[in-house]
Amino acid sequence: MTNNEIVMQGSPSMENNAVIEPSDVSIKSKSYTLKTAGFWIRFWAFLLDGFIVSAVVGILINPIFYLMDWSLSESVWYAPISIITAILYYSYFILMTKFFGQTLGKMVFGLRVISLKHDQLTWSDVLFRDWIGRIINNIFMPLYILVVILPENQGLHDYFADTTVVHEKVYIEKAEAPTIVSQQEEIMVAHEQEEKVELAKLEGKNEQ
Repeated sequence: MTNNEIVMQGSPSMENNAVIEPSDVSIKSKSYTLKTAGFWIRFWAFLLDGFIVSAVVGILINPIFYLMDWSLSESVWYAPISIITAILYYSYFILMTKFFGQTLGKMVFGLRVISLKHDQLTWSDVLFRDWIGRIINNIFMPLYILVVILPENQGLHDYFADTTVVHEKVYIEKAEAPTIVSQQEEIMVAHEQEEKVELAKLEGKNEQ
């Protein structure tokens, strides 16, 4: 399965000599696309990612600070522990999303980040989404609720990068508006039918 849309198209069959009414001339199509992920499942994946980053900091970084007798209690943003934690946090989201299309939390819940304008996520997509957009979201946490409001269940960081998060193997049907055959095409078909009838009459007279 891929992230590309699977489109199934069909057209109504017509019997011979059937009268074609303008209102009946349409081509209906069905398309199936990956279902976008809602707020709560993305929240649980994000929470799991937060635990993973915290565990990495606790296992790899904290012992170094203890050995160097550096403070771990400072909470200001420019404290060494705050800067290192921020670097690991954003690097985790950026690198995992760019190279795998999903973080470990998203892997567990079967979610994936896709681009709405490219076949593959680019570095600019990922940097806008998981660096600039995520910094803004983390400063103004209520902005995460935009996942419920914006089209395609986009968060603000998705909106910046033109991305969204989808379920990897869940497809939904998208209703496509029927394509109405233009009136000009109908007139051309009618003329062709009339010409065929006239030719058939002339051939009959010639045979007589």
